Amino acid sequence: MITPARHVRRLAAACALAAALAACGAPTASRPPQAQQAPSAPASSRPPTLAPGPAGLTPVFRNGVRTRDKTVALTFDADMTADQGPRAASGERFDNPRLIAALRELKVPATVFMTGRWAEEYPSQARAIGHSPQFEVANHSYSHYAFTGDCYGLPTMSPDGMRADVERAYTAFRKAGVPDAMPYFRFPGGCYDRRALRALAATGVTAVQWDVVGGDAFATDPDAVAGQVLDNVRPGSVVVLHCTRSAAPVTERAIRTIVPELRRQGFRFVKVSELIRTGTGRS
Repeated sequence: MITPARHVRRLAAACALAAALAACGAPTASRPPQAQQAPSAPASSRPPTLAPGPAGLTPVFRNGVRTRDKTVALTFDADMTADQGPRAASGERFDNPRLIAALRELKVPATVFMTGRWAEEYPSQARAIGHSPQFEVANHSYSHYAFTGDCYGLPTMSPDGMRADVERAYTAFRKAGVPDAMPYFRFPGGCYDRRALRALAATGVTAVQWDVVGGDAFATDPDAVAGQVLDNVRPGSVVVLHCTRSAAPVTERAIRTIVPELRRQGFRFVKVSELIRTGTGRS
């Protein structure tokens, strides 16, 4: 016969066992390793990424699906090369606050691909962009050195340094106060090869290219930049522009033409993460 006291003791033991099992948790499916910045979050709230490519190489995203849902992602490269500190100290501006202000005014969501060196030079701007729900910060390397040879005259990085450079950028973002940089990476100059994709595979990033070149780098005519974008945008496009005042001085004025015209045509502006979430498309 089980006495009331023995029944209470058995019930307590069962409860303790259940609590221990719950604390251990059920096993979870393995997933690709994420870059150092990746936040601990439920799977449903993690930023969308592409599955690894053939042989486990870093996947590459160029544009979203070509559907009647006319979405377009404006992306801005905040470039600053690791050796440009003296130029910044002498007064050259690698930021573009008026462009960011215009995007805020026009209520355009956007993805800013930022170098770690840029975040170090302009930490308050990096922090403000990173904290705004209108924007998302993605990785454009720390140094803005090339990941291949012969890439627009950029200094070339060794294969051994590629992963470290990407991770160093995420460290710079955290130090600047950017809370949740995205697991997206854009190669400096857009230059990459199989060796570079292999070197970055362990970071878990999705490489993001584009299908529309804005042509704003070193441009002096905002109407020409606007025309270049408007003539080439298609549903699901990723547009590459720049957030660097000295190297792309007319981008803000071009945006003030591009945005209302694309909206008139029925386009909806989204961040890269939304395009990736809805799937990839073929040009």
